[in-house]
Amino acid sequence: MRKYETLYVLRPDLEEEKRNELIEKFKTIIEKDGEIEEVNEWGTKKLAYEIDKIKEGYYVLVNFKANTDLPKELERNFRISDDVIRYIVVNLEEK
Repeated sequence: MRKYETLYVLRPDLEEEKRNELIEKFKTIIEKDGEIEEVNEWGTKKLAYEIDKIKEGYYVLVNFKANTDLPKELERNFRISDDVIRYIVVNLEEK
């Protein structure tokens, strides 16, 4: 298994319950084929630039171990979710 890190930004206007559901959904996807090392919710922060007239976002950082197929599935789920503004998945073992 390889080490990965993902950072995703959720819409700031989501209700707390909906936001927690999304975070749990993404954690469940990771836990199917990998293991989560750490989840850090950074909270609402100002974006570096406006995205679709949105100036802030709710940041979540997740460190995990998984096989090489999992990041593709995770990115697919980020892409189809309307509540995810931006995301990135990074392989921490590549130099």
